[in-house]
Amino acid sequence: MADAAATPTPEKEPDKKLRERVDKLVAQAPAESAGSITLGGRLLEYTVGAAFMPVVAEGLDGATGEPQAAVMTTAYTLKGADPRTRPVCFAFNGGPGSASIWLHLGALGPKRVVVPDDASMPSAPYAVVDNPHSWFGHFDLVFIDPPHTGWSVAASEAARKKMLSVDGDVEALAEAMRVWLTRHRRWGSPVYLAGESYGTTRGAALADKLQDMGVALSGLILVSCAMDLQSLVFAPANDLPYALFLPAFANVSQYHGLLDGALAASSEAARAAAEAFVDEDYAAALQAGARLSDKRRARVARRIAELTGLPRTLVEEKNLRIGDRTYFIEALRARGRVVGRLEARATGPAAASRGHEMEFDPGIEAIAAPYTMAGMAYFAEHLGLVSEQRYEVLSHAVNRGWNWNRGESQGNAFASTSPDLARALRRNANLKVFVASGRYDLGTPYSASDWSLAQLDAPASVLARVKHHYYDAGHMMYTRQADLGQLETDLAAWLG
Repeated sequence: MADAAATPTPEKEPDKKLRERVDKLVAQAPAESAGSITLGGRLLEYTVGAAFMPVVAEGLDGATGEPQAAVMTTAYTLKGADPRTRPVCFAFNGGPGSASIWLHLGALGPKRVVVPDDASMPSAPYAVVDNPHSWFGHFDLVFIDPPHTGWSVAASEAARKKMLSVDGDVEALAEAMRVWLTRHRRWGSPVYLAGESYGTTRGAALADKLQDMGVALSGLILVSCAMDLQSLVFAPANDLPYALFLPAFANVSQYHGLLDGALAASSEAARAAAEAFVDEDYAAALQAGARLSDKRRARVARRIAELTGLPRTLVEEKNLRIGDRTYFIEALRARGRVVGRLEARATGPAAASRGHEMEFDPGIEAIAAPYTMAGMAYFAEHLGLVSEQRYEVLSHAVNRGWNWNRGESQGNAFASTSPDLARALRRNANLKVFVASGRYDLGTPYSASDWSLAQLDAPASVLARVKHHYYDAGHMMYTRQADLGQLETDLAAWLG
């Protein structure tokens, strides 16, 4: 009789394939190429290399040192630079199931995908051109694709489950960075992190995690903040987002010509009026709930309608609470359009046959295919990276399977990493933070980021190291060339 233990069971076969894939990826030689770019009048020659970092997850085959994930990094390093003094910046996107292609080919890298400034979708073919506002003039750049984004993958279902979580993800990325610093002998370099969207959730936690590992960050860059999910998720008994989104709604409504009188004069006027209303009346009205008098309820409903351009009857029907999806669908209903979430300057045609529901986000649809197709061509032509495995630009499976709990907690979907950032700021006297928000971002609105930063538990002298900058585009504000340039200018000033 054959030894049953020697024959993989059907349940183990998927793990076997994952293990073989991880081992193959971490063993293969880096894909390398050379390039150059002129920044600030200087010709900078670089090496670009893509390689998979082995990640050993704590508690999962840690004793044998078997890698539990292969995490892809794409690194741009300056030729001839002194590795002891040249800063290095690790960058990652969000989702949480997003690859780093957005920051890589949108803002930071020496190359960028060309898209229109007005948030409309370009037509093919999609071009990758030199980025005159690349951050490569300030740092070596290392772009990280977390497990199960891009071509990165975990070695078993158990490892996958662990890494598709707030804390497991942080542990995996910290380990990938540790390995990269070791392989490239860069432990003497000043280290920076840059994260976008959920990447800011990661970044805030990593600032504290890396401090535990002996890595004192020089700076943390947070693009489109999502450190406190309670400020962003519309859910029963959570009134916080209704107040925090209203100024951003007003800003977008002014842009689309939905406001009247003084509110229509400028986006600044609309924002200021909405911010004052939230501070002076709306937040208290939400807290009052059913205790609110009829007279005050009517006054609040009228003001919300004025600030958003929505019908007062709708505001009253929604019990004074306008959620994001309501706004996306209803703001331009009369025009047969829906408003974009990640880029609210963008709109898309509504499907009347489906009850005017929002089937897609016009803000992300305008750039998703251009970035994907241009990115795949860039990887193949410049790095020789060609794989029949799908490159997960944005994995919905990761997003659906994400564990939002932290530590031993169960049942709280409002993950928060701002306490990690506050602790890192208190621990590291040299850590400074740069925050970037798009005025037309309705995924992580500037007004919600204002609130989140204001809640950081640290003395005023410590919080003085946190700087918040605003731009006139959406979540990926760098897709608008004026903001791409301003973002780099602000970064350079922040770096000193």
